[in-house]
Amino acid sequence: MEGDLIDSAYRLAVALAVGLLVGVERGWEERGAEEGTRRLGLRTLAIIGLLGGAAGLLTEQVGALVLGLMFLGLAVFLGLIHAARHEDGGDVGLTTEIATLATFVLAALAGLGHVGLAAAAAVVMSIILGYKRTLHGWLQQLRPEELAAVFKLLLLSVVMLPLLPNRGYGPWQALNPYAIWWMVVLISAISFVGYFAIRLAGARAGILFTALFGGLASSTATTLNLARLGRQGAIGPRLVAGGVLVACGTMFPRMLLVATAIHPPLLPLLAAPAAAMAVLTYVPALWCFRRPDSRTGDQRLLPANPLELGPAFLFGALLAVVMVLGEALTAWFGDAGILALAAASGVADVDAITLSLARMSTDDLAAFTAVLGIVIAAAVNTLFKGGMALSIGGRQVGLRVMVTLGLAVTGGVAVMLLTAWPSS
Repeated sequence: MEGDLIDSAYRLAVALAVGLLVGVERGWEERGAEEGTRRLGLRTLAIIGLLGGAAGLLTEQVGALVLGLMFLGLAVFLGLIHAARHEDGGDVGLTTEIATLATFVLAALAGLGHVGLAAAAAVVMSIILGYKRTLHGWLQQLRPEELAAVFKLLLLSVVMLPLLPNRGYGPWQALNPYAIWWMVVLISAISFVGYFAIRLAGARAGILFTALFGGLASSTATTLNLARLGRQGAIGPRLVAGGVLVACGTMFPRMLLVATAIHPPLLPLLAAPAAAMAVLTYVPALWCFRRPDSRTGDQRLLPANPLELGPAFLFGALLAVVMVLGEALTAWFGDAGILALAAASGVADVDAITLSLARMSTDDLAAFTAVLGIVIAAAVNTLFKGGMALSIGGRQVGLRVMVTLGLAVTGGVAVMLLTAWPSS
């Protein structure tokens, strides 16, 4: 009995805290208004928080009808207040009234026992309320084509992606619609994020941000999008090359983390070649960023469309071809096709083959064979990205990238053979 009382008091306290939090924000927003002319402030919203918490507790005892009736009564009361203010020529905005209803619902959620969810939602709502001017400023700066790009990206990711089956089809069950479309979404999203990073932060910081975080997701997709910027001439070639190299270099520590998370004994064999390739890629990238081109970018030269879908669809088709080719090599050559599969898979993606080989090494695949396959996949993928930068980004971007990545691959393979090759 005492435990139930303490639990109920805790729920009411969280409900009160929800009301106080929203009340502080609303009270601060109207702090300049004269006494008696404020709408709904700290005390009122705190009491509404307690009311919602009590409604949640009562719901567990007498049913959900009481909660619905109390919410309806509060909504009618707030509607009457709003109508009276509107007739007097006051503010016709509904933000405070809607926030009050949301406060009641979140407090009721706390009363029902979902205290963590209620508290988190109250914090998010208070932040949204407090950043009114910032959010409105962003909305005013948003261009029509940028808003359309947001909706297109949401259509691709939120609507279409969950509808696709996550299993194999076609020859050797190699074609996975979900995996292919996920790559299309990823490339589109990196293009979208890169566009806004450059627009908001300028070329240098925007390219670096896009390369670092895009490289964590997919260095291949990031290379594709940055190379396109280099071809369009919006950004200087040295800066574009630096961004591509940062994205490519980020792949190596990510590859090491993925492999060793699945099978930790791979760490001593894979660490040295991964570190060598990362260092040989990052050092020239740092030089490119420290000495950028005199032409560092002009926002007027940004792509007219912030969400270029054509390259994403083409890359998805390429991924499908590589999936079929990799399974074909395995079927035709058996175990001897593992390294060929690593090379074929590395064209489009390193993570998938890294995960596969790391899992296989936990069973009967030799650790050196797994590491050799991972390094081959990384080398093929790295050289493929260099070729992509050269063919898409142009000679000035491509030569800088290709030479650096070629040296990185050579160094990584040499270090692997010296440190990981079986002594017997």
